[in-house]
Amino acid sequence: MNCLLIEESELDRDSGRVRLAGRRRRHADEILRARVGDTLRVGMIGGRLGSGRILELDREHLELAVLLEDEPPAKIPLRLVLGLPRPPVFRRLLSTIASLGVESLLVVGTARTEKSFWQSRIVEEDEIRARLLLGIEQARDTILPSVTLHRFFESLVEDVLPSWVEGRRALLAHPGAPTDCPHLVEEPVTLFVGPEGGFVGYEIERLRGIGFEPVSLGTRVLRVEPVIPMLVGRLF
Repeated sequence: MNCLLIEESELDRDSGRVRLAGRRRRHADEILRARVGDTLRVGMIGGRLGSGRILELDREHLELAVLLEDEPPAKIPLRLVLGLPRPPVFRRLLSTIASLGVESLLVVGTARTEKSFWQSRIVEEDEIRARLLLGIEQARDTILPSVTLHRFFESLVEDVLPSWVEGRRALLAHPGAPTDCPHLVEEPVTLFVGPEGGFVGYEIERLRGIGFEPVSLGTRVLRVEPVIPMLVGRLF
């Protein structure tokens, strides 16, 4: 936890104080070994970053005097479209995607997305938010990426993706694509990364038809987890 995140409702605006319990208190006590008088990095979810001076720290509560003066880091100009992977992979990827500074995430179904994945608890709103929070606190950020779920491919292509690619470079990450992924682009990007089984031919042609350019990272077929940070690092 590189930044202790607080909800707006937890802050007493009159006193500038916040009183916390649970995971955040334990982290300050057991991991950071902080004590009364110490200062921690603090951020308001959806707002500014700053510091919090510890006024009280016991077995139940952490009380801080908070000062929030700094803007969070800017997001990278990337909209990520992700074929829903296996639930344990998706759980880890959510934190990674948030920590990388992706501005928005669209989670979709493809031909190789198992229908059972949509029954997992990890696609529920509260679970997604919890994993995103872990990512932004790691990155010392306060702004959550927007997340949308869309299960069906045809309506995705017809109704959703055209607005996601308008005015942006649209890239389709696919093993074996003849074109290498571009490097250090200077324009906003919409990037579509499929599930670990990749895309079927029909999907590639449909996506090409609305402006997606298939690109690859070379001859190796990689798992989704390392691919996303590799692509982001190459693009930006």
